Amino acid sequence: MSHSLIRRAPAFALASAGLAIAPDAVWANSSSFFDPQGPIAAAEKDHFIQTAAITMIAVLPVLLFVPLILWRYRYGNQKARYTPKWEFSALLDTAMWGVPFAIVAVLSVQLWQETVALDPYRPLKSDQPALEVQVIGLDWKWLFVYPEQEIATVGEMAFPADRPVKLTLTSDTVMQSFLISALAGQIYVMPGMETQLQVLADAPGEFEGENTQFNGDGFTQQKFRAVAQTDADFAAWSERVKSDGVPLDLDTYGNLAVRSTPTEVHKTLATSGMPADAVWFGTVLPDLFDRVLHRYHQGSALDPSGQPGSYICGPGALSQSLPEITR
Repeated sequence: MSHSLIRRAPAFALASAGLAIAPDAVWANSSSFFDPQGPIAAAEKDHFIQTAAITMIAVLPVLLFVPLILWRYRYGNQKARYTPKWEFSALLDTAMWGVPFAIVAVLSVQLWQETVALDPYRPLKSDQPALEVQVIGLDWKWLFVYPEQEIATVGEMAFPADRPVKLTLTSDTVMQSFLISALAGQIYVMPGMETQLQVLADAPGEFEGENTQFNGDGFTQQKFRAVAQTDADFAAWSERVKSDGVPLDLDTYGNLAVRSTPTEVHKTLATSGMPADAVWFGTVLPDLFDRVLHRYHQGSALDPSGQPGSYICGPGALSQSLPEITR
């Protein structure tokens, strides 16, 4: 399998962990890009270390020479050279201006190259087609919709390992920031806007996902499990979600979109066949993502009672304000 983007650093490509452990698999658990579990996070870590190392060219002399100068020219030190009429040194001036200029130039070129290589909209080259997942940010949870499998989840995002995942994201409330540190960088989501993020895991594993943009009382609880699985495990998981999940219709979405944490959603909607920290939906309202996206494209402001995240919003108004999508 080949991946684009990426100057892969083998030292950064580590093993990963997940829901069920296969006998011949290596599993780990990660919530940081300093412990990358995919090529995107590995490239980000590589870029961070290179940037920090180049910056140290300017920082280290300051850290080393300031204490040395203070000691050398301390009060009463007769050995220090006294030159009251000294004004200019071509060597020092060249170093003080030339070195920072060179650092900025090198970092600018490097940043441009990495920005192009790590463009979140840029598809990952692979022998396998990307799995499409639609992500809707709500207060205070993420809703994951799988158009091909016709299922959805809250609190858990599963996907096959070593296969690209194309995330298409929006928000049905305030601006939020989607992040799975061990796999990819963050990206903002806003109501009425659509963004994309490419994700890939090297091996089966379980990783922490979260919202990093403060959005109210339940902000600290807006987390989820990103679970990379084998193809067989993902297929079995999809069937379990379809058979054990509840329907995600207009009324259910109306209740889901009001302010609530994943734990509160689980108490309200989960059945005994679901994990303790996730809610599964076995069927999904057609075009749900597009309907949420176009809620904000009607040419007029939404009534607060039908605006997710509003203190006076209600489930009925939320479901009724979702526009029909005409093809």
